Amino acid sequence: MAVQPPPAGRRIVIENAAVATVDAHDTEYARGHVVVLGNRIESVGDGPAPAGLDGVARRIDAGGHLLTPGLVNTHHHFYQWITRGLAQDDILFDWLVALYPLWARIDDQLVHAAAQGSAAALLKSGCSTAADHHYVFPRGGGDILGAEIEAVRELGLRFTASRGSMDRGRKDGGLPPDHAVEDLDTILTACEEAVDRHHDPSPGAMLRIALAPCSPFSVSTRLMRECAGLARRKGVRLHTHGSETAEEEAFCEAQFGMGPTDYFESVGWLGEDVWMAHCVHLSDSDIAKFAGTGTGVAHCPSSNARLAAGTARVPDMLAAGVPVGLGVDGAASNESGELGTELRNALLINRLHGSPRALTGRRALRLGTMGGARVLGRQDEIGSVEAGKLADLALWKVDGLMHSSIADPVAALTFGALPPLALLLVNGNAVVEQGRLATVDEERIARTCARAAKELAGREK
Repeated sequence: MAVQPPPAGRRIVIENAAVATVDAHDTEYARGHVVVLGNRIESVGDGPAPAGLDGVARRIDAGGHLLTPGLVNTHHHFYQWITRGLAQDDILFDWLVALYPLWARIDDQLVHAAAQGSAAALLKSGCSTAADHHYVFPRGGGDILGAEIEAVRELGLRFTASRGSMDRGRKDGGLPPDHAVEDLDTILTACEEAVDRHHDPSPGAMLRIALAPCSPFSVSTRLMRECAGLARRKGVRLHTHGSETAEEEAFCEAQFGMGPTDYFESVGWLGEDVWMAHCVHLSDSDIAKFAGTGTGVAHCPSSNARLAAGTARVPDMLAAGVPVGLGVDGAASNESGELGTELRNALLINRLHGSPRALTGRRALRLGTMGGARVLGRQDEIGSVEAGKLADLALWKVDGLMHSSIADPVAALTFGALPPLALLLVNGNAVVEQGRLATVDEERIARTCARAAKELAGREK
């Protein structure tokens, strides 16, 4: 059952919290308040909430807590939740070759289970909005995209579902097995149907659709061009993997006679309506093209480290004005599946560029909130704690054993262990309470995911 919108006149009052608004001025309050009316933020400010408010259904004394925007995840593969822990020591191409045969046996029931596991992990780590990139549609697999959407709706996560695709199998020089790819006409028809059936362009939407051919090494040039045209006719965003590894760069040079960014430019895939996952291997020229066109980047530090892909030049991207958000990436290359931990990992990994100022704690928080909102084209609705924005809010407990000796609450969140999540509001609804999912049974999801993983593993034999 879907989580229903809150009553229009209902108020939630949160007081005495440290508030990091992540607005344009990085406004913070040491002891501030936020008032939620229905599904939107009514007011935020210093000190206690205004007196005499009507319709207050809940009042929270948040002393010892930090309130931030809900985190925004810009890249994931939910179906991989049931294939975690495999190909543990492989680089990307070898990891894909090992896992594609298994993924090619998924169906809508297994995807439903996996999507609930992934969405649950995200919510419990403070994530209120997520974009997922699903690109494996085996023949006879049922309504895979619909199953994923329904699974997420039950948990109450704000969602961008990317209808991905692959049409370049091994016989055409790609990596996926031939039985795991679709033909171009089938893909274009399915993409248009996905937008018509599921995309909600209205303000405050809980569900959006993007079109997302998988990667240069699994997709034909014609599909890239035609998907771009279709997305722009339909008014939806475009997403793909780009410049993730040195091997991908070599593939593009051999196949197309140019690097990934120049290839994307040649097929109409740079622009404010486009975001790319990873972008580890960008040259100065590539970064300039991303900045000049407003093309966004989903930075996935844990996955890049897990697959030894390299360290993305995030400080240089930010300095050039490239929109950058954080991504978990698929749970088979980031087994924690959490977005909250990516704040710290992004902070630390980007300091490996050689400067302790390469990324600050507050800049890391901005990547995970407003940065992600901008990448998804929703910066006017989410990503900061401001009056009029959607009530997607995370309340972190920072006065316990692991954090009480850190005077700066933002540092407690971004430098320290991930704090306990006391409350997560999505669209004004409480979806996490005291670290537990509020809308579904966690133990049921765990059992279902374990069965699904075992069933899929058995299908390989």
